[in-house]
Amino acid sequence: MKQENFSLKIISAPETYLVRHPVLREGRPLSDCEFEGDNYNSTLHLGLYSNEKLIGVATCLKKSNPIFTEKKQYQLRGMAILKEFQKKGLGKLILDEAEKQLSGECDMIWCNARKIAVSFYEKNGYVISGEPFEIPNIGLHYIMGKKFI
Repeated sequence: MKQENFSLKIISAPETYLVRHPVLREGRPLSDCEFEGDNYNSTLHLGLYSNEKLIGVATCLKKSNPIFTEKKQYQLRGMAILKEFQKKGLGKLILDEAEKQLSGECDMIWCNARKIAVSFYEKNGYVISGEPFEIPNIGLHYIMGKKFI
């Protein structure tokens, strides 16, 4: 097995589509990969590279969820790793970097986690809040959050 060299970079919204589309919106139009707020100045897009190939992404949007009382919140969205790189601990690299980048900017990060991702977020200190809900054409989700205060 060859030695892989991983790196994290801040990327643009359109660059995230290279991973968002095959992992999160497979079989759907590419336009489904665009999120409201993708192009705001406060939005952070991270890309994880393996030997210069983009293999993982995450987007952090300055957005509050009313179920949380913290004043400064960011929503983690579009977190994805290409299928052939999943289950190798690489999601944690992206999540850790997102938390590091936002630690001075917000009191908490929250997300709408797919059912299959709940255990990943729980292992990383995120807690379920509220009842599960269905996102049409995508599936069952849970609101999860991690406080920094």
